[in-house]
Amino acid sequence: MSEKQQKPEHRNPPLGEAFRDFIASGWAPRSDATTPEAAVAPYARDRRERLSAQFPGERLVIPAGGLKVRSNDCDYVFRPHSAFSHLTGLGSDREPDAILVLEPQAEGGHDAVLFFRPLADRDTEEFFADSRYGEFWVGARATIADIESELGLHARHIDEFKDAVAKDAGVITVRVVRDADGEVTSLVEQARESATEESTELDQALAQFLSELRLTKDEWEIEQMRAAILATEHGFEAVIADLPEAIRRGRGERWVEGVFGLYARHEGNGVGYDSICAAGDHANTLHWIKNTGEVREQDLILLDAGVEVDSLYTADITRTLPAGGTFSDAQRKVYDAVYAAQQAGFAAVKPGNKFSDVHAAAIRVIAEHLHEWGLLPDGVDVEATLDKDTGQFHRRWMVHGTSHHLGIDVHDCALARKEQYMDAELEPGMILTVEPGLYFKSDDELAPEAFRGIGVRIEDDVLVTADGCEVLSASMPSSSADVEAWIARVHADQH
Repeated sequence: MSEKQQKPEHRNPPLGEAFRDFIASGWAPRSDATTPEAAVAPYARDRRERLSAQFPGERLVIPAGGLKVRSNDCDYVFRPHSAFSHLTGLGSDREPDAILVLEPQAEGGHDAVLFFRPLADRDTEEFFADSRYGEFWVGARATIADIESELGLHARHIDEFKDAVAKDAGVITVRVVRDADGEVTSLVEQARESATEESTELDQALAQFLSELRLTKDEWEIEQMRAAILATEHGFEAVIADLPEAIRRGRGERWVEGVFGLYARHEGNGVGYDSICAAGDHANTLHWIKNTGEVREQDLILLDAGVEVDSLYTADITRTLPAGGTFSDAQRKVYDAVYAAQQAGFAAVKPGNKFSDVHAAAIRVIAEHLHEWGLLPDGVDVEATLDKDTGQFHRRWMVHGTSHHLGIDVHDCALARKEQYMDAELEPGMILTVEPGLYFKSDDELAPEAFRGIGVRIEDDVLVTADGCEVLSASMPSSSADVEAWIARVHADQH
């Protein structure tokens, strides 16, 4: 449930009977029309049915989570738990404190019930005085009828949840997504009578399955990803258009972050993760999200960013751009090596190959270039550095993995078992990133002087198809020549 805010005494609402009557009267009747079924509803229903088949006869509790206090009486923008959103279809900021329960049925299967806080009547204090939930403060909430028609499941008031979860608790096995809402987990534990190791293992198995349920995307999810990627492309083009302004203004990384964030918020729900806007040597800090630095004309700026659309599906794309429009010889040499590694990674994305094969293909190209440049230790060739036990010297300049699953989380399916993720064969419908890089810190005395301070990553989002892969972000230029032409075209279009 939501964290408690401080309630200053000076904000106590007037509670006189005459005032209550006045507030509750004189309003036009509310419409009886309900929300039509959402396009996602049949897909969410199918996901729930797959979950039901995995845990027959058990009560499954999937909370959305609650509002979290940022400071005093200000909350962070709400974002529901990914498993909750995946199983209900609710995205954006819906619905804090809601809980999806799959209730086992005697005839088999489950009944899906959403417990949530519906629109309050106008004669209640919540209507006019509750700054978190009241219609005066945050707008009208959905009614129970709205939720049922929109999502195609049953809905009940959140106040009924405590009794519902405790019903027949000694007879029915209950599982809960533990990390979604601590208070809900406590209520489930109370219903179980004691928090045993076994119950924790039950919950871990549920979380694991929910993560693995997202490994392969359905048609609706793929369309959401296409929309997120298109919006991200628009954001990148806006950044390119404003690179001269980022250079001119100072603290240009923040300017880049702001421009992309504007497009993310306008075309989607916002950014899918903290944008990395890393100019110059900052690109060699993998998760540089301070974004406090200058952007100079001679710099490369590494922009790792993605738009999250209202359904919460996010793109995750990286381009390394010459701020002045043209790569230097050293920058191009590093960039082209990374580009070649990415192309090798793409070639490995096909059904039957393992997820880990993508990294193996890309990192081999990285190792070949490092060896060609004479950067590996004496006596260490490509095969030697690729040896997992006695090698790995290339990781000084390419420390991260090449791929991860992508979807409703930027690092999707993170709780999946290793044999279902890293060691699993790729299947049509999977979406993953391919993102090799090379990073030469400015103080790296083992790197050629011309390379120091250069960091490059190229990242695209890829759909596994029946006979290979589709690069969903292919419309965003990625070779060094195409990137230069892209920058020139965007700047020319401004004049």
